[in-house]
Amino acid sequence: MSRILLVEDEVVIRTELRRLLVRHGHDVIEAGSVEDASADHDLRAFDLVLADVRLPGAPGTALVGQCGGAPVVLMTSYATVKAAVDAVKRGAADYLSKPFDHAELVALLDHHLPGARPARSALPDVAPGASVPVPSAPPLPPTSEDDELEGMVGGSAAMREVFARVRKVAPSEATLLVLGESGTGKETLARAVHRLSPRRQLAFVPVHCAAIPEGQIEGELFGYERGAVPGAISARAGLCEAAEGGTLLLDEIAELPPKVQARLLRFLQTGEVRRVGATRARRVDVRLIAATRRDLVAMVRDGSFMSDLYFRLRVLEIRLPPLRERPGDAVRLAESLLRRRAWAMGRAPLTLTPEARAAIAAAPWPGNIRELENAVHRAMVLADASEIGLELLGLDAPPQPPSPAPLADAHEGEPPSDSLEGYFRRFVLEHQHELTETEIARRLGISRKALWERRQRLGIPRPRS
Repeated sequence: MSRILLVEDEVVIRTELRRLLVRHGHDVIEAGSVEDASADHDLRAFDLVLADVRLPGAPGTALVGQCGGAPVVLMTSYATVKAAVDAVKRGAADYLSKPFDHAELVALLDHHLPGARPARSALPDVAPGASVPVPSAPPLPPTSEDDELEGMVGGSAAMREVFARVRKVAPSEATLLVLGESGTGKETLARAVHRLSPRRQLAFVPVHCAAIPEGQIEGELFGYERGAVPGAISARAGLCEAAEGGTLLLDEIAELPPKVQARLLRFLQTGEVRRVGATRARRVDVRLIAATRRDLVAMVRDGSFMSDLYFRLRVLEIRLPPLRERPGDAVRLAESLLRRRAWAMGRAPLTLTPEARAAIAAAPWPGNIRELENAVHRAMVLADASEIGLELLGLDAPPQPPSPAPLADAHEGEPPSDSLEGYFRRFVLEHQHELTETEIARRLGISRKALWERRQRLGIPRPRS
């Protein structure tokens, strides 16, 4: 049994993570701050330390170097990625960007824990009385090299072409543009390119451009000097500098405001970053990958995206096909997800019934891999046997009609007012002119990224300031 120190100030998050880790056979000690952890415990007595970067008092990065030989894994949001990357350079074992999947966290911790995987908890993940055994440490089943590449799964002709393109572009230093619908796995592809590149030992910094408030995105990317922006009590490096020597992913790059587009173009042309308020530029060695679900050609045509920036980004290009254009891959992905989640959760392998396989293959999956992952996760939670049937996947309902795009006809074809989507639409339309995106997301109890994605799905564009 491994002994883990969990440092997180949010009680709800800390409690959920403690339950997850205890269920996976770990002995977990909690603390709400670095000061509490240092005062109450010997930091060198743990096998691993899991800490949030942003804490009251000293940040979680202060634990690096205080825990003996124990690896320190940091949890970070977009605003603290730079601090986490710096900590990794100083000796932290790894960092995980929020929001993250529980299975991803468990696999990461198991990778960094010394020795063999810890024994799993005896607490079953199935209903009482079920005959499915829960092994203590199930091996991860092998997958075909032809059907998987650095986390991407697919045996269709379209995905084999993508795999071949990834292997070709990864060794290059050229800028890469990744195109694809929402949920097709653009960040996964970018990570695969990074891991196959000569920069694999250095930082991979993902930035979701739509999740950062418009007034802050310039400072977050390029940094700022003391007093240059409101609240800047000290100088701060941006995420471009945080990715020094590694790879910077700008996801949903089409959402960048024009001023930031111009600064990014200058960065690509010169390789230099000038912080907001600075008089001198700094040279930064970064491989840039940009990703978007939008039609950049159309945006260039209507003037909302700079043509010079588009051509700078499109040195290399990879298009990720949606699931509906990948025959057979939906079932392959579902089975791969079942194997990996069962392994991470310490469960016996689950299988799909023939009816479930047929339904997965026939479904349109408008949300692509993200939608499929949610369906598989839900089915695993509800499953109380070794097979997952059609009813657990929730695929017997007809597909949702496309969302109405024009706001002028907002009342025509919109979700019923008593549905969750109807409530979301009504709340956003009523408050978007008086509240910021951050305030709207907070009142709805979701992240800014989730707010942006739901706006896109329901056809509620963000009003221009």
